Amino acid sequence: MCKPVIKWVGGKRQLIEAIKANMPQSFQRYFEPFIGGAALFFALKHKESFINDYNPELTNLYEIIKTKPYELIEDLKHHKNTSEYYYELRALDRDEAKYKRLSKVKKASRFIFLNKTGYNGLYRVNKKGQNNVPYGRYVNPAIFDAENILSCSKYLQSATITTGDFENIKKDLKQGDFVYFDPPYVPLNATSNFTGYTDKGFDEDMQFRLKELCDYIDSIGAYFLLSNSYTDFILDLYKDYTIITVKANRALNCKGDGRGKIKEVLVKNY
Repeated sequence: MCKPVIKWVGGKRQLIEAIKANMPQSFQRYFEPFIGGAALFFALKHKESFINDYNPELTNLYEIIKTKPYELIEDLKHHKNTSEYYYELRALDRDEAKYKRLSKVKKASRFIFLNKTGYNGLYRVNKKGQNNVPYGRYVNPAIFDAENILSCSKYLQSATITTGDFENIKKDLKQGDFVYFDPPYVPLNATSNFTGYTDKGFDEDMQFRLKELCDYIDSIGAYFLLSNSYTDFILDLYKDYTIITVKANRALNCKGDGRGKIKEVLVKNY
């Protein structure tokens, strides 16, 4: 068994059963172009998968878990859970030349450490693509699980990993394939427009492009399932498809009273 190696805002662990219940009964190959924390991917363990993300830090992590898990585990052993060390490691991406000299293993190790010790498990970057999450001050965080990394590595052997725009998958799609989309959600209100996963954000135009890709998938006889926020924009955009409402625990803001169950949607073409 394997589980996500990192924490991820908007991750799908709590909705996995609802998602699985709404998947096609059978399909050929599995595609997930917004891989994020990979909760569904690791839960499915499909025999042939294509995973992608715009964030090169994220795809490098999965590539290293796939190809160099033992080197990654060894490097993870050397991190120290202190504020001084955290900010020193975080600052490496402020010097582009120095950051480029890091090996891919060290980049993946840094990514995991910052994810597990940074505030609230966030991954967020500024306009320059620099990590700007503050230190989380956790007393004894579980930075890594060696056995789980090795299990994930074994599963990733059958996966093709790419980096870039979500339309990367289009050229490989065939009839009978299944695509799960978990894009950055449409904001519920003016204070919840978190788009810091990459330096580009994810705006309304991208949501329209994603809808066009869903239409293409439908036209070739493939399947798609998409998660997004319960908003008038999404309900209208996907009105020609089947829309299911689900509820998930989400942090609406940084205060404790801003957390609770909110409505989300699953959209599918079957």
